[in-house]
This record gives sequence, structure tokens and C-alpha cells, in this order.
Amino acid sequence: MANQQIKNERMEAIVSLAKRRGFIYPGSDVYGGLSGTWDYGPLGVTLKRNIMQLWWKMFVESRDDMFGIDAAILMNQKVWQASGHVDTFTDPLVEDLVTGQRYRADHLLKDKGFDVDGLSLADITQLIRDNDVKSPDGNELSKARTFNMMFRTFVGPMQGDEMTIGEPGDEASKKLAGKGNNLEGMKAVTYDPASVSYLRPETAQGIFTNYKNVVDNFYPDLPFGLAQQGKAFRNEISPRDFVFRSREFEQMEIEYFVHPDKWAEAFEALLADVHAYLQALGLPADHIHELEVPENDRAHYSKRTIDIEYDFPIGREELMGIAYRTDFDLGNIQRVAGKNMEYNVKGTNEKFVPHVIEPSFGVERALMAVLSAAYTEDEVNGDKRIVMKFPEHLAPIKYCVSPLLKNKPELVAKAREVYVALKQKHGNVMWDDNGNIGKRYRRQDEIGTPYCVVIDFDTIEKDGLVSVRDRDTTEQKRVSIDELVA
Repeated sequence: MANQQIKNERMEAIVSLAKRRGFIYPGSDVYGGLSGTWDYGPLGVTLKRNIMQLWWKMFVESRDDMFGIDAAILMNQKVWQASGHVDTFTDPLVEDLVTGQRYRADHLLKDKGFDVDGLSLADITQLIRDNDVKSPDGNELSKARTFNMMFRTFVGPMQGDEMTIGEPGDEASKKLAGKGNNLEGMKAVTYDPASVSYLRPETAQGIFTNYKNVVDNFYPDLPFGLAQQGKAFRNEISPRDFVFRSREFEQMEIEYFVHPDKWAEAFEALLADVHAYLQALGLPADHIHELEVPENDRAHYSKRTIDIEYDFPIGREELMGIAYRTDFDLGNIQRVAGKNMEYNVKGTNEKFVPHVIEPSFGVERALMAVLSAAYTEDEVNGDKRIVMKFPEHLAPIKYCVSPLLKNKPELVAKAREVYVALKQKHGNVMWDDNGNIGKRYRRQDEIGTPYCVVIDFDTIEKDGLVSVRDRDTTEQKRVSIDELVA
């Protein structure tokens, strides 16, 4: 219990720092917020982009077998019908019978210490009844039912009239209200079913729909991969745990196309690449765990899945996953759309529908892991210090430049000269001349700036050297300006 309290306090400290220092803000905060949405401030958006750019460099730019794409968020509804999302992209939902609030049944049970992976809706309902599990408000819960998490929308001017259910004088709406169905006062909308589309719940399907385009245009040798980064949307029943589970997020996914007989070696090679990337994020190896997902818990399309779990302050949770999807998705396209998805091996008559290995990363979960790993509390000269020990290549700000005193024009002028030179080389460089040097150091420690550069009177009058202070060790050394900006 004490350990859980420490973890909660650590998570609260990270969330507080993220808002206080301009990393992450609650979405629509000035209007009371919108659950499951987050906005990224100046430092947060830079950290997020650094995480994504590192992934792109390691998995796409540095390899000969990867191609990047950027598919549309809105897609033909047939994509999601063929993939199974319309029928099976669901979570178990229960409702507070007094307040009407809705919750994920598996989350309520997990919070009580129950493992519900692989259980049917009937089993979940029985588990709730047998253990007298109540809502967070202490009320009885409904039976568990499925809830589809895709955000539905309408394409074009095809949405029809809107009516208020139970509205006096409207016979159709009065019939909809019915007796005791709890719809009184709600809205009903008529629409053309052919106009339905969805905000994509994953980026993977946009890759599969472009597989044939890339093969026809580039005819790459097998194996090869298509990589995509982009927004995805899931109408989570109960988003929680900061950015870990939200309704709008970004994914980094690869669909790696292989010969059906060679999937195992490709799987292991990509798994090793995944661990190399997690190491480059600065995540401690002893916090990373592989979970071989048993058959009854795997997605319907998967023949093998490994979840990479991470020891977050909220507990051990899934960070990313890698799955062997066989030819499920390309086979669906071939069956439903009638398009030939076969790959013809160069110089032979061999043709087959490739199988697929999918490493799938959530950007926000990677970012939350990076924040958790970087957050450090220590002491410097007897004073408590909070420092974000980001790897240097991920740090939002690379250098902070300061004049020793801001009321000395000669120091300010020289400091500006150094600032401009570093800014041209590194881009993300900060100027800070507020307060004393010690306070500036503490501010930079909290946002993870690796180096603070101070221009003092010795720089002007004696050796031309500047003081460079290291974030992690707090040690300072004198360095020439030429060496600093080289």
C-alpha cells in the first residue's frame, strides 16, 4: 500500500510539473476541459516531436527496406467493415444504475485486483455480482455490454433532421421516447447510411490500403515495410492515467511485409530493433518487460503477439506491441474489394499474399515513459532539486544562455552573441536573464536542459571563455566560445 502511495505521489508530481513548465495542459481547460484530451505546450510539443523524429530516423531513414506514407484520417467505411472494427472494436461497458455514469467494466474489476483478460461479457457480469463490485459512487452496476469505440461522423451534406425525443406534438419522437427507456430529452438524427465514416481508430489500415500503390510504384524487394505516424481516435469509455489512455492520440506503426515462411526471423529482428529504440529513449532496461500474449488474449488476426510492458508510476502497463498479423488484412482487401494483393517475386513465377509483422507504438505512452524515467529528485548543497534527466537528443531545450548580470550591457551583448550562434546551430536554445544564477539553474533543471552557458566578466576582460554547467552533475567548466559552437 505504501509503495502504491509513493507511485501515485510520483505520478501527481510529474503531472503537476508537466503543466507548470509547459509540457502538457488539459484540453479545452479554459472552458472546463474535455475528458480524454490533452494539449501540448511549447516544451511538450518539442519533446513529442523529438520522440517521433528519433523513431522515424531509426526505423525509416536509416534503413533501405522501409517506406513512409501518410494516409487520410477519414476512410471509406468498407475499410473498417472488412477489418472487423465495425463489429469487434469494442470494450465492455457497465452503467451506474443511479447516476447513469458509464465505466469500463474491466477497469473497475482490475482496480479490485481481478484479471478479466479473455472473459466473456456474461463472465464479467457474474464476477461483478459475485464480488459485489460497485461504481465509484458506490451504486449498483448494470450488466456488461459492448461499446464500439470508433468515433462516427458523416461525409458530405448527408446528415438529415434532428429531433428531440419526446418532444410534444412530434409523434415520431414520442414513439422513440417509449416507456421507461430513459431517452426523454435526448436528440435523434436521421442520416444516409452511405455517408457514414469514422475517425480512424488506428493508422494501420491506411498502410494496408496503400500497399498495392507502393508495390506498383516502387516494386521493393521482400521483405519491406511501410511506416506511418499520425493521429488516431478512440472513444474511450473512461479515459484515465494522464496521457496513457486518451481519446485522441498519435501512433507510430510499421507493417512489415514478409514471405509466409520467413515471418519468425523477421519478427525477432524487429523485436530487437524495438528494444534498441526504447534504449535510445533513455528507458531503464529493468523497467521493460516482454509479455508473450496467450492465444485466448490475442487479437483475432494475430498468430503471435508480444506486448512490451513498462513500469510506469501507475503500475506495469503496456507500452507498445508487436504482432504477427499473417495475411489477414491483405486477404480481407483481396476478398472484399476484389483487388489482387499478391506479390510476384522478382525473376520468378512465385506469387503469394505477403504476411505481416506489425510493431505498433503509441506516442503518448512513449512520452509518458520518457517523462517518468527522466523525473528525478535529488539534493544539491543540501537543497532539494527536481531535474528532468532527458537524453540529450530528446531534451526540448539544448542550451540555456545567460549573462551573469542583466544590467551590464557588455555582458548582455556578449551573451546575445553566443545565444545567436548556438541558436543557429541547435535551434532549441533558451535565453534566461531573470533572477540570480541559482534560480536560473533550477528552472532549467526542471525542464531538462542539459547545459547552461553563463557569460561573466572573465569572458569579457580575460580569457574569452564561458562557464558551461552540466545538468546531471551540476559541475561547471570553462570552454571557449569557438569550441562551444563548433
